Formats: sequence, C-alpha cells, structure tokens
Amino acid sequence: MIGRRTAFILLVYAALLPEPARARDLDSRTFMPTLGRATTPVGFVDFCRRHPDDCRVRTAVPVVVTLNDDRWLDLIVVNRSVNSRVIASTDLEVFGREEYWEYPVSGRGDCEDYVLEKRRDLMWRGWPASALLITVVRDEDGAGHAVLTVRTDHGDLILDNKVDIIRPWFQTPYSYIKRQSPFDSAGWDRIDDRRPDSSVASIVPSR
Repeated sequence: MIGRRTAFILLVYAALLPEPARARDLDSRTFMPTLGRATTPVGFVDFCRRHPDDCRVRTAVPVVVTLNDDRWLDLIVVNRSVNSRVIASTDLEVFGREEYWEYPVSGRGDCEDYVLEKRRDLMWRGWPASALLITVVRDEDGAGHAVLTVRTDHGDLILDNKVDIIRPWFQTPYSYIKRQSPFDSAGWDRIDDRRPDSSVASIVPSR
C-alpha cells in the first residue's frame, strides 16, 4: 500500500507523459513480433521445478490489458517499488551459484529476480499472467539482461530494473531475443527485433 503523497507524486509524473494514441492509430509493430518457439532458459526451467504453480498458466486467448488510469498507476507503482526495494546483486553473491532465478526474498537479486517480483506483484493486483511476459534481451554492452514485457492495448511496454521510466519495447536500447509465450507460461517464443520507424508515435498513456 502506498501513501497519498506517493500516489499524488506518481499521478503528477504520469501526467507529464504523452497523450495516448487511439487504438486505430497504433502501428502493429508497437506489439513485439515473434517467430515461433524458442528454447527455455535454464534458469527458468529450474525456477519452474521449485515454483510449478507459476508455470502452469495456459490460455487459448491471451489477454491484452486495457490500460486505464488504475492499470497505468499499477505499472508505475510496481516498477518503482521493486526497483527501489531490491538491491542489485549477482546470483553468485546471493545464492552461491550462477543463473539461479528466484524471487528476491532476501531483498537482493539480479535482473531476472526483479522481473519475477514485478510479475508476481502485478498478478496480486489482478493482472493476468498472459499479459506479463519475462523477456530476455542483450543490453547496450551486449550482456544478457531480463525485462518484463506487459501486453496492453497501447502496445508492448517494458518494465526494467535499470530505469524507472516505462517505455514501449521499441524505444529501449536492447536487442530482443526471446520471451515467455502468452499462451503458455512454461513456453518461450523467439522475438523478431525489427522496430517501427520514428514516425510511430509514443504509445504511453498520460493519465
């Protein structure tokens, strides 16, 4: 639960962002294109063995969330809250091994752990699992990184532990590799990293 002052600050922050595009004006490339099945990350396979209930969601019709005022505030609050309360640490430092995906129960974790926590927090707030997809990318330095893709009627948005700003996927500096399938939370899809050109307007809502 956040205080009134924090909620007010977040709403002011949101009001500074661009107006939303109308649904009919959205370029199809505001939604991340995929290329079929991908191999599942080893760390995720191990995570699913320990948390099988988090990897059993299947649907024939994945949800694309309508990004109204309350939903937009959910994204801002969860992204900033998790970024501020989790201390960035390597798996080796926290768990004594590499590629160990886990919720940051100790208050420490790496990029995958941030993503898992944001996904869980949003699901507690009523967001559907099929709209919250763990995504593997290469960052600006070519290193592996993980972010959370949120599927909305304003396109695919990215929650990232490196920044508090929520950005459309194509406005990040990353190379996209693969993400969870919206049809099966245990499955993964390859990503086609072709981006919209600069004529595609910002799709983040203002309020």
